Amino acid sequence: MTDDFAARRAAARQRLDAIDPAKSGKLDDPYRHDWFRAVYDLAEGDEAAVPWADKQAHPLLRDWLDSRPISNLRALDVGCGLGDNAEALAAAGAQTTAFDLSEDAISWAKRRFPQSRVDYRAADLFSPPAEWRQAFDFVHECYTLQALPNRLLPEAGGALASFLKPGGRLLVIARSRPNPAAPDGPPWPLARGDIEGLTAHGLILESLEELAPPDEPAHWRALYRRAA
Repeated sequence: MTDDFAARRAAARQRLDAIDPAKSGKLDDPYRHDWFRAVYDLAEGDEAAVPWADKQAHPLLRDWLDSRPISNLRALDVGCGLGDNAEALAAAGAQTTAFDLSEDAISWAKRRFPQSRVDYRAADLFSPPAEWRQAFDFVHECYTLQALPNRLLPEAGGALASFLKPGGRLLVIARSRPNPAAPDGPPWPLARGDIEGLTAHGLILESLEELAPPDEPAHWRALYRRAA
């Protein structure tokens, strides 16, 4: 990240915080649809203005893919943003579908990767296409859960689990917090109990790591398997 990119990102974060009702405790739109769309509307083609767009796949995903074969699996990338994580899944050999709430984000991802094998779609996690139900061998979620108020975790977890075939796996990457009490946000980092709570949706927690990516706070990397 260049100094100029970092400066533009810091300025964009200030602008976005100023229009985010959740920053002042107002959650009339708990799913934050309007704010997520506003991020891309206001970015005007500048990747630095999208806080989670680092122009590369998340390091905890890249590291995981180095040792876990997903070739030929049908994969879904949740909240794909500008497409870097989805492209990493496709490069690892997965038949990848990726979606985001924002149609602008999807159009932008397609422009960035014009030769992509990823099927980019505009869709809502809480109202997904019916044909995605139990359709995927592997689902990847990075930063979507922590961008939602903690009280929505049960609903969001159920939505993620619904995408998996029996025996399919879900990889979750999110910032961690030591305190079990609900945090102020956004974002809303996840406590261990939040991660373990996702097992209420027919998921078995296969592995849980607390890791610190370079220049980042501690993160969870959790792998689940849907019960057969």
